[in-house]
Amino acid sequence: MIYSLTVSIYGSYQIDQHITNFEAKNEKIRQENLQKLDDYKYYTSKAYIDKIAKQNLGLVNPGEEVVVLTEGETISLPEMEEKMIAKQRSMANWGNPKKWWHFVFDENPYKL
Repeated sequence: MIYSLTVSIYGSYQIDQHITNFEAKNEKIRQENLQKLDDYKYYTSKAYIDKIAKQNLGLVNPGEEVVVLTEGETISLPEMEEKMIAKQRSMANWGNPKKWWHFVFDENPYKL
């Protein structure tokens, strides 16, 4: 009788595990379906169609202006910004002791 009860309880446990696994799979599939529905709505929206028409076909809406930058054109940053960018790039290669030295003894924007 104990054996029969044990087998019955174990069988019930296995069925519960299968149900739990299937519920998890169903939830995952439901989330994928929702994501695919959102993707479908996006890809069929007017904004996406407009974007693709502009990218691939070069179309322009009325009232819009197109700006074309060629490779020869460069936009220069102000001199101070260029110096700061160069300093940040060089500081990226410094070791910790050098960084601390400059933090304590050099110009520090965090000093009061």
